[in-house]
Parts: sequence; structure tokens; C-alpha cells
Amino acid sequence: MSKEDQAARMRTGDGFVAALDQSGGSTPKALRLYGIEEDRYSGEEQMFDLIHQMRTRIIKSPAFTGDRVLAAILFEQTMDRDIDGKPTSAYLWEERGVVPFLKVDKGLDDETDGVRLMKPMPGLKDLLVRANAAGIFGTKMRSVIDAASPSGIASVVDQQFAIASEILDAGLVPIIEPEVTISISDKAEAESILRDEIAKHLDTLPADRDVMLKLTLPETANHYKPLIDHDRVMRVVALSGGYSRDEANDRLSQNTGMIASFSRALTEGLSDQQSDEDFDAQLKKSIDSIYKASVAG
Repeated sequence: MSKEDQAARMRTGDGFVAALDQSGGSTPKALRLYGIEEDRYSGEEQMFDLIHQMRTRIIKSPAFTGDRVLAAILFEQTMDRDIDGKPTSAYLWEERGVVPFLKVDKGLDDETDGVRLMKPMPGLKDLLVRANAAGIFGTKMRSVIDAASPSGIASVVDQQFAIASEILDAGLVPIIEPEVTISISDKAEAESILRDEIAKHLDTLPADRDVMLKLTLPETANHYKPLIDHDRVMRVVALSGGYSRDEANDRLSQNTGMIASFSRALTEGLSDQQSDEDFDAQLKKSIDSIYKASVAG
């Protein structure tokens, strides 16, 4: 299957995107939720070995297939590692029927003007070359919006689309992720500003350049429908953002055309101590519920 096949799958397929891209800063928390405390490992190498074991267990589970999971977003170290002797991205596509994406941002700068922009990415060009060589279809990069600041939100969207242009030049499809923090008091207002800023940029994209969007589940159902319907948008996916899986699924099911790209909500209830049978049963329950919410609209 070619990139055209993968693009068609991402554009119209039923299912959701699994976010398996916790990086250095978020890995200890992800391991802790999985039942592995920090006294179980020493140093980054052991930590990343353990998180790869966790991701491998998820990817190899009978529940994790292209029937429900359209795509998976990987951390750079996961792309560089193997599953059963095969590069992770190749294993995902060839063995599971799941389209591989890569997280490319290097984390967040300190907050300014109500937002956290992405840190510089000096090695992005080389990383995109490696991603293409590994058979990666697209990328993901995250910024954070902590207030309904028009100038701050404009700077987030400007930065996202500027880097998206480089990613498109490399022949990959960027997932643009300007996350709105779910706990802020002016969340709905921030979402209105964000929608309008994204629409401005989408309207300037050439006809041969499509992007994906990853957005916080909105306060008003179908708030992002104009973006979902935009000709330059391949797909809009939702992040769970700290909502429980049940609440995230409930909110998602109210948004027509939006599908999940959950991380913590996907792995909620999974544990290192579970037998394979219990692990697979819990993961199947999670995947089935997220799939159901993703196709509800």
C-alpha cells in the first residue's frame, strides 16, 4: 500500500488515532499510571526501555488493529526501535494495518502572552529525512493555549503553520496541535479565537497541501465543524486533555466528523502487573469505547 492508500485511509476511514508519543518529560508519569514507579529504573535509558516495552505490549495486543485504530503517533525513540526485529513504523503498517505518525516538537517554551509556543527545532530537517526513510506518513507538534489571548493564540497558530509548511515540503502530512487547557475559565472564548485564526491560515493553503488538526474537545458541540469541512483539512482529531475516558468519549460523540487521538484516556486502566489476558481485555474495552465515540458523529 502506498502513501496515497494511507492518505485515503486517514481521510475517510472509521476509527481513531492512538497517541503513543509520550517523550522524556511525560514518560515518568505515563509509567507511573501504568504501575511502574521511578524506583524500578535508573536513568533515561532504562526508562525508555520500559516505555517501549509498554508500547510494544499495546501495539502487539490482538485489540490493536487497523479495524479500530487508524493511526498511531510515535515518539522519536519509538520510531528508532524495533518490534520483533522490524522497525516500529513498519511493524505498525505491515503487521497491524495502522498508519504511523511521528511527534516532532521538542517541547514547550515558558508561558508568554497566555500561551506556550514550541521550542526551536534545529534538527527538524534531518528528522524529517529519517521519518521518510522509516515509512512515516505524517507528524505531530503541540503548543498550549492557557488564556483567551488574541495575540498569543495568533502567535501559536502562526508558528504551527510555518513549521507545517516545512513538513509539507518534506512530503509528510502535519498534525497541527494547538491544545487549549481544559481547566481555564475562558476556554470557550479561547476556542472561538483559535477557530478563526486556524481558518485564516487554511484559506491561504494551496490546493495540493492538506493538513490535519488535533484540537481540545470544545465547550460547544460542533464548534470546529467549519474546520472539519474545510477542503484543506484531511482530518480533525481530538485530544482528551485530561478528561477521563468516559467524559472524553461523551464529548467526542457530540462532535460530528471529529475522531479521537487519545493518549492517557487510551491507556487508562492498563497495568504492568496485569496478565496478558486481563491487559488485552482492558485495552479492547478502551479501544472499543473510543472507536464507538469516534464514529458516533
